[in-house]
Amino acid sequence: MSDATSPLAIVILAAGKGTRMKSNLHKVLHPIAGRSMLDHLLESAGQLQPERQVVIAGHGHEQIDTALGGRAVMALQEPQLGTGHAVQQAQAALEGFSGDVLVLYADVPFVRPQTLRAMVERLHASDSPATVVLGFEPDDPQQYGRVIAEDGRIAKMVEFRDASEEERACNLCNSGLMAVPSDRLFALLDRVGNDNAQREYYLPDIVNLALGDGESCAVITAGDPQEVEGINSRAELAIAEDRWQTRRREQAMADGVSLVAPETVWFAWDTSLGRDVTVEPNVVFGPGVTIADDVTIHAFCHIEGANIAGGVEVGPFARLRPGAVLEANSKVGNFVEMKKSVLGAGSKASHLTYLGDTEVGKNANIGAGTITCNYDGYFKHRTVIGDRAFIGSNSALVAPVKIGADAIVAAGSAVSRDVADGELRLVRAEQLVKPGWADRFHDTMKKKKKAEKSK
Repeated sequence: MSDATSPLAIVILAAGKGTRMKSNLHKVLHPIAGRSMLDHLLESAGQLQPERQVVIAGHGHEQIDTALGGRAVMALQEPQLGTGHAVQQAQAALEGFSGDVLVLYADVPFVRPQTLRAMVERLHASDSPATVVLGFEPDDPQQYGRVIAEDGRIAKMVEFRDASEEERACNLCNSGLMAVPSDRLFALLDRVGNDNAQREYYLPDIVNLALGDGESCAVITAGDPQEVEGINSRAELAIAEDRWQTRRREQAMADGVSLVAPETVWFAWDTSLGRDVTVEPNVVFGPGVTIADDVTIHAFCHIEGANIAGGVEVGPFARLRPGAVLEANSKVGNFVEMKKSVLGAGSKASHLTYLGDTEVGKNANIGAGTITCNYDGYFKHRTVIGDRAFIGSNSALVAPVKIGADAIVAAGSAVSRDVADGELRLVRAEQLVKPGWADRFHDTMKKKKKAEKSK
């Protein structure tokens, strides 16, 4: 029996080619709610505080290695000779490790931490099972391998094609996820053969080997079959996205958020919403959004990487890009875009405005059609707008530039030099007036057109 405080290692299988996905991007790097399948699984597994993590990669291993960024050891499986062979590739990375090993699949990203924890705890039970298999009971067992068990103790693992009619009638299926003490895992894998149609080494065979040795093997059942469903195609990816979004919308509303048309709102994996937030239809949240209490997000907004304080109003048709900060009671209206910019408390940019690399003070007003010209073709530059400043409509603020507190920029101005506190800046060409010119022009052109038609 292993100690309840045994170290834990995670082995994640990600060596499949993912041919059904038909993509140059590795299958397990496809995102759900803005986060890759692999990252979803690593986050869940990380809640068990593993001592070591190993990801087995094959086709596209360079992409996997880049995505991991040192968070886990990558081991290469080349060639791919089955799941048992894949787990064997972790042996070098687990050299000197003594504890429990959880074997997971990167294309099964939504297994819950409590389920993983239950597998490890079952491994520590008094009967000291050699392996713990995670089973599930789908509505349609299809051609999944079956787990023949009684009272949670496995009698036999059998692939569908090898199962009898009686065994196929069993609804307990093998998810492929497994917990095994490290001192048994590789010893059993060394004995797995490949006497099968595919000439591959299958991980589930270690269960039957342990049973043949007279050891006990246990199965626990996933509470929700959906948490162990694999994702192998674009269609299955879309189904997984839809299920994730449905759960997240329900959670948001349970937490005090009003979703006017829930099915049209799309969250990212890390979207954080306060109480009494109202989200109107057709709003998309990208990663990195934090919203405080009493905020209204009007329809058709796209928000990513933004921090929104209490009492703010956004949209409709607003776009907040990474680095956008809206302080308390500020307002962004329709067709306004912000990027790496701060809109101070009580300030407003109500329509048709671009704020890039800009800092706006408190209670300022940004008129319709205002843009901050932050890019000179080579470098980005900042614009600073002081408290209570008034920027007239259709103004262009050419960065780097500073507009002082209480300053006024007249409508239609192109400002390229700093404006002092309390100053009026008017940058327009002098208007030229020619009385009667338009009338004479129209008369001339009408006569010319008539002459052309008479030819």
